[in-house]
Amino acid sequence: MKLANERVAGRSAPVPKDLARLLSRLDQLSVSPGFAQQRRIAFERALQVYVELGNQSPLSPLREEVELADLLLYADFYPEDGQLTLVEQLRDVITEHIPEEERVWLDPLKHSYLDLVEILPRQPGSVRRTLRSMGNGRLYEIPAESLDLDGESGQVLFTRLVREPGDPESTLAVLAGPLLVLSEGDARALYETTGEERREMEVVGGSFELGDWPEFAKRFGHLLLKNFARMRLAALLEAVSEIRFRTEAGGPYFYVMALYEHHEFTFIAGGMSELEGWTEEAPPRGAANTGSGKLRRFVQRAKTDTRADEVRARVTVTATKLFLECDSQERLDATKHSLAATFGYSLHFRGESVQPPTRQVTKDELSGTEPLKVVVTAEEDRALLKAFFETVYLEWADRESPALGGDTPRHVARTPEGRDRVAGLIDEMEGRDFGLLRGGIAAFDYNLLREHVGLC
Repeated sequence: MKLANERVAGRSAPVPKDLARLLSRLDQLSVSPGFAQQRRIAFERALQVYVELGNQSPLSPLREEVELADLLLYADFYPEDGQLTLVEQLRDVITEHIPEEERVWLDPLKHSYLDLVEILPRQPGSVRRTLRSMGNGRLYEIPAESLDLDGESGQVLFTRLVREPGDPESTLAVLAGPLLVLSEGDARALYETTGEERREMEVVGGSFELGDWPEFAKRFGHLLLKNFARMRLAALLEAVSEIRFRTEAGGPYFYVMALYEHHEFTFIAGGMSELEGWTEEAPPRGAANTGSGKLRRFVQRAKTDTRADEVRARVTVTATKLFLECDSQERLDATKHSLAATFGYSLHFRGESVQPPTRQVTKDELSGTEPLKVVVTAEEDRALLKAFFETVYLEWADRESPALGGDTPRHVARTPEGRDRVAGLIDEMEGRDFGLLRGGIAAFDYNLLREHVGLC
């Protein structure tokens, strides 16, 4: 699977002990009760993508992303409530003695910023490695031992560099700890995406003062973090099509579903048997013992690299419903077009679900060369089906029903004869519940429909 995790390696470079102590002091300040609200604002800005997705996020931020957000909070964030920045608080507010060997790092840290820096070829015998900013070409000379031995030229570091105390124009610098090693292509994409945002900001604001890279990176370094997170998520979404969802028994798992209503069982089932690419298979064992007896199932198969003729889609036709299950949204869309062309207005679309089961995908799972296989448990399947049917049946009582001659169940149930018709329809739906057909356990409580129309 070609995901961002394959192309991004997180590292933690050694930090000079005096700078490390200074960062520890800043961290203690940042978690003080009076700064808690501002810390939350800063992290929501730096890790915006993950915050907005919340528990639905398929990825968690990398440890290095969080640590870079910490550094942004310490050195770049201006509180919105009028407080001094953390560096200014430590530098200007005298509450404790700060040794001079730590204090000399305050100004270099204050002027540092997140950057994308290329690793240049190492000079034989040199105790320094040279890095070059993609933003403005600035050169940095860092201690050679700061990089792992596998740090090769052509790679790009997404990190923060702090110049060594002394001459502000010196190229001598140190890594501030966390770094992300990107390929040149990924780094270039990250830089250009952020650059497009910068140009949009300049046009909207009518000012080109952000054209200077250090100024922009200092004020808007959080955009680099945001776009990096977007890159990771985009890579994951691209790879979702390669994920193989499987049942606990090892068969294909269909998380993509659509539901139709109809009242022409013979016509629909007969048409499916003649539809190209579809073959009929026996209903689940025991299904004949429930419902009206009107039940037929059809499958569409496709050859795979590992299995011949694996089922990729399934259609189940009952007396009043057609339930479509697929392994991808693309197959769903193609099948829906085919059904519409074949059956026209005989099918009444009621809803669909294309959201795969929620997963926190681990770094190890993403780093494999083979498509990721995700096993969906029976419990997860029931929860997915339950959520789907609760959505599609929410307005069932007030929707025109083909099985009731186009009237709504609530309207028909106003008469004694109509109540019997509606009760029989719900009994039929309950007997052919698709949870029973998929896994042997009902997925929906049909008493809810009975309550909607006043039957109980």
